[in-house]
Amino acid sequence: MNHIYLALDFPTWEESKQFLDDHQLKEVPVKVGMELFYREGAYVIEQLKNRNHPIFLDLKLHDIPTTVMRAMRNLATLEVDIVNVHALGGSEMIKRAKEGLASINKQHETKLIAVTILTSMDEQTMNNDLQLQGSIEQHVTHLAKVAKNGGADGVVCSVHEVEMIKQHCGTSFLTVTPGIRLPSSKENDQKRVATPSLARRIGTDSIVIGRSITKANNPLEAYQQAQEEWKNGTSK
Repeated sequence: MNHIYLALDFPTWEESKQFLDDHQLKEVPVKVGMELFYREGAYVIEQLKNRNHPIFLDLKLHDIPTTVMRAMRNLATLEVDIVNVHALGGSEMIKRAKEGLASINKQHETKLIAVTILTSMDEQTMNNDLQLQGSIEQHVTHLAKVAKNGGADGVVCSVHEVEMIKQHCGTSFLTVTPGIRLPSSKENDQKRVATPSLARRIGTDSIVIGRSITKANNPLEAYQQAQEEWKNGTSK
C-alpha cells in the first residue's frame, strides 16, 4: 500500500504529463479522478502505468448493484491499485462491486474502498442538505461498517475519523484520507482537513494530496516536504 497519492487534478493527460515531467515527479503514486478519466478514459491509465505510477482510480461509483458490478468488471482490466464506490450505495452494491473486480482480474489485486462522507461536507450541510441527522462521526462509523460488511478493503474518510474507524472495523481495515494540506496551504473547498504529519500520527494508511503540491511554487519541494512529514510525523 502506497502512503502518499498525488491528485492529478488536471483536465487532460497532456497537462498531467507536462506537470509530472517538469517537476521530476517520476513514478510517484497518483490519484486519477473524474475530470481526467472522463476526458481521457483508459488511455490515461495505460500511459501512467507505462511510466510506473501506482494508481488510485477515484470514480466514486454509486448505482444499482448490477450496474456497479459490470462497471467494476471493466475497471478490473486496468489493474490499478485502488478503486472506490460510495458507501451510501449500500452493502449489496459494495458486495457486487467486489465481485466485479474479482471476476476478471486474477493476477492483480485491486483494492476496493468506499467513500463515507465527503471531506468537502461539514455537519451542517450533511444535516440540512442530506437530511442525515446526528454527527458526521456517527454516520462515518456506520458507513464504514456497511463497507466492511459488503467486503470492501477500506474507506475514504477524513483524518479526524481514522481512529474511530480503526476501533470499529479493525486495524487492517484501510483508511485513505483526502483533505491533506501542507501547513502553508489554504483549505480551499475542503472542510475536514489535516497535515501529512497529523495523518501519520493518527494512523491513517494513505493520504491524498493535491493543490498543496500542484499549486506550489516548487511542486517537487512540496512533494518532498509531504514525504518528510509523513516519514517523521512532524511539520516544518
